[in-house]
Amino acid sequence: MVYALTPLSWIYGMVTGVRNWLFDSNFLKEEEYDIPVIGVGNITVGGTGKTPHVEYIVENLSLEYSVAVLSRGYKRHTRGFVLANAKSTPDMIGDEPFQIYHKFGGKVQVAVCENRRKGIEELRRLFPNLQVIVLDDSFQHRWVKPKVSILLTDYNRPFYKDNLLPLGRLRESPLQVNRADMVVVTKCPEGLMPINFRIATKDLDLMKFQKLFFSRYEYGQLKPVFTDDAPYHAKLSLLTSADSVLLLTGIAHPHYFVRYFRNFPFKVKVDHYPDHHNFSRNDVAEISERFTNLRGERKIIVTTEKDAVRLMHNPYFPKNLKPFTFYLPVRVKMINVIDDRDFIEELKSAINVDSKNT
Repeated sequence: MVYALTPLSWIYGMVTGVRNWLFDSNFLKEEEYDIPVIGVGNITVGGTGKTPHVEYIVENLSLEYSVAVLSRGYKRHTRGFVLANAKSTPDMIGDEPFQIYHKFGGKVQVAVCENRRKGIEELRRLFPNLQVIVLDDSFQHRWVKPKVSILLTDYNRPFYKDNLLPLGRLRESPLQVNRADMVVVTKCPEGLMPINFRIATKDLDLMKFQKLFFSRYEYGQLKPVFTDDAPYHAKLSLLTSADSVLLLTGIAHPHYFVRYFRNFPFKVKVDHYPDHHNFSRNDVAEISERFTNLRGERKIIVTTEKDAVRLMHNPYFPKNLKPFTFYLPVRVKMINVIDDRDFIEELKSAINVDSKNT
């Protein structure tokens, strides 16, 4: 299989290489804007924690500035520019933009548009006092040149140990990391020693102008997907070996999520679906059957934040399961291991937002 995929990987690399050369040589033009644009992305296919990091940036910058998030809205059922509002659904704007909008409400503007230039222009027309625009999943979309480009890479699967599609999961050559202003090594396990960070820093071999940061996940308390009227208080620390949890995931790399639950004494069963999966009537019937067959004094379903926003709008999800269905909130924690640099302060300095109006 490796021998069969290797030539395809070479061809893919040549195509992406030519495209990047056209941009680097200004045959294809990157648009720059007088409003700071922050691009957050990766060069791998999913699984680096992009949405939680976008949320972390938005949460901190929105304390001082007027912020908007622009995404392409992957797997949405609409086209063109769509601004999120109280009537939006994941089908209208995509599950990740909906998750961001649902989390921040009216505190930030969230929009989707497959044409990033058009999306930025429309956001600026609608909200002339905007001060910062965060582009979600923007590293390959080079028609817009961000003021700051942030590249994410998974600690357990760094890009420099991967291969180009379809042999590996890389969407671009590892050399493209040089386009990033900041690199964040995500999903770092707890208990890393200083030597682990030094090795990762050496292996990345970044340019002098690039700033390197490390982050990990922190999980919160369970929250109900559908209602606060749960039959019992679903707190993981209160569940015992006599209880059971069905983990329901539709994300790229669920093993980080699943591994967290291995620290508890209750029985765990995993029901995994592909990334961005829309649960069909048959899927929901299977989930219901698996939940019914669980053994335990107490039984609950726990899903991810991204899956929760799809489930809450799923017309097939049975009413009798709703009180037993929860999601586990996740947030990013930056690890200060290099010269005590603060990620947000460095980001604010980089975008150079010195006034309340740009």
